[in-house]
Amino acid sequence: MNLPYNQMNVRPLSLSFENWLDKLKMPLSERPEFSVDKGTIQIGQVLGKFLGVPIDSDEYYNQLFDYVMSPEPVLLLLCDESLNKNIDNRHFQSIQKVLNIAQEQKLSINRFTAFLDGEQLLYKSKIPAIHRKIREAMICTLELFSNREKDGLKNHELRRVLVDVIKWSMNHLNPLLDAVDLHKEMPKFIWYGDMKRSQPYFLYYLIKLGCDLVIFHPEGKDDLAGFIEEEIFTHHFPNKQPAEAFPKERRNRQTTVAYRASREIETILNQEGSGLYKPWQLRDYTPSSITLKTTYDELFILGKEIAMVRPGFEVENGQVKIPSLFAKIQGVSKNRKEYWERIQNLSEFEHTLLIRQLPFTWSSSNDFRFHYRNALGRDGLLNPEAMMQAHYWPYSFLPTGLQKGIANAIRRICEKPGLKLLPGENMEEVSIYLFSQAMFTPKEIIQLMERFDYSQHVPKLVIYNNECRGMLARSDAALMLLLNQFGIDIIVYNPPGHNDIENFLHDNLFDTHWLEDVVFELDYKEPFKLKKGFFQGILKNLRGD
Repeated sequence: MNLPYNQMNVRPLSLSFENWLDKLKMPLSERPEFSVDKGTIQIGQVLGKFLGVPIDSDEYYNQLFDYVMSPEPVLLLLCDESLNKNIDNRHFQSIQKVLNIAQEQKLSINRFTAFLDGEQLLYKSKIPAIHRKIREAMICTLELFSNREKDGLKNHELRRVLVDVIKWSMNHLNPLLDAVDLHKEMPKFIWYGDMKRSQPYFLYYLIKLGCDLVIFHPEGKDDLAGFIEEEIFTHHFPNKQPAEAFPKERRNRQTTVAYRASREIETILNQEGSGLYKPWQLRDYTPSSITLKTTYDELFILGKEIAMVRPGFEVENGQVKIPSLFAKIQGVSKNRKEYWERIQNLSEFEHTLLIRQLPFTWSSSNDFRFHYRNALGRDGLLNPEAMMQAHYWPYSFLPTGLQKGIANAIRRICEKPGLKLLPGENMEEVSIYLFSQAMFTPKEIIQLMERFDYSQHVPKLVIYNNECRGMLARSDAALMLLLNQFGIDIIVYNPPGHNDIENFLHDNLFDTHWLEDVVFELDYKEPFKLKKGFFQGILKNLRGD
């Protein structure tokens, strides 16, 4: 029943995991939010994202199959493989014609859309409300592109996105609109798997038009996160696995009760917030640091603790907050035995890198100004994905999760630089310097980061600066900022009690602990390993080994 409605308003429905499918199957007139008033119709829309897979993956894929392939399918499948990529040459030429006009004239988005309409590139509906909504949806999509992409509608990628959105609309959407009844249903789509360049824009167009849309991604990727502002109901399944091809038949394999029970127990024990994590369970999470403020004695107590038992450790929504230490120890204890034992215990920790030769980094002479600015997003901050895809990115050999962690740490240190300005230097130049230095991390430091299982032992950088083997450099301080943001413990020893990191970093970033004596040119005292081996040998002889 399509009365001559002139206006259509769309309201996303409040959903839960238990009710989304029932609401999807409801006629529009029976859904919440439905109303009719003086030529205006309002409909409720189902929008949902389902990330990851449940314990029984076979049942998951069988459900996907049923949504699309059952005798009375609920949803129309959209994915990179299923999209019909053919376009009539006349339509392609018409798109090019509009783009040429836009290049010659400075068209507003409304006029740009009017030209597309004039070239018969937009669907013409017999229902005035649909006819109008099509044009509104295209305007919203072009506005999104203009706001997100550099140079707006002048961006060279506009042609690709526009061609894709129009051809997919003609191939998948327009035939369904011919039969639309605004009291029964709008087209209903399921998107499965990864999204490529133009595909989020097409889905945004469908959302703005008022279509129902649910997104499933077994690996848990959320390609619309940060892309659109609309609130979409999101359900996270407990597991993640690489996306398989969309099922073409039902699976016959049955999961045993015992298997399902064991997987459920494992999931409960190892879920976010449980406090129990399998080795490398958090490898794909993004780490950030909470720098702990401690006493001198607490340094050596907390330094031994694994991350997940330190105060403030938190895992949530793909993020892991790591309580870390950043301290400077000035001078030397009167109790020299205790002083050296504490340093040696820290230094002999399995994931500790002891630095005694300074500087331990080198200052880059490369000009990364262009690369820095090119990696900035619309929000004025570095875009981690843009960095990771750039040709200069030196960490592409690392696991993807670790790369994301490094890229996000770089973003944070450049957003709020903790480095003191040089005379005549501005904040952007400091950010560019930190960005540049982050691309030249020594191999030993990278390996320290690679060993970091975020819930377990926290790697440590221990710097012993007696000023006899070089001086700390600004490039060292820049790297310390990066490691601190990544969650690695940093402890700097300076026996004479002189400034080193204070010359480069703001004082509020680290704790300073003053000990009783100041000592100049104090050589590092190596641990006496012979003593340990000697007593072990005696014990063996006593046991008769």
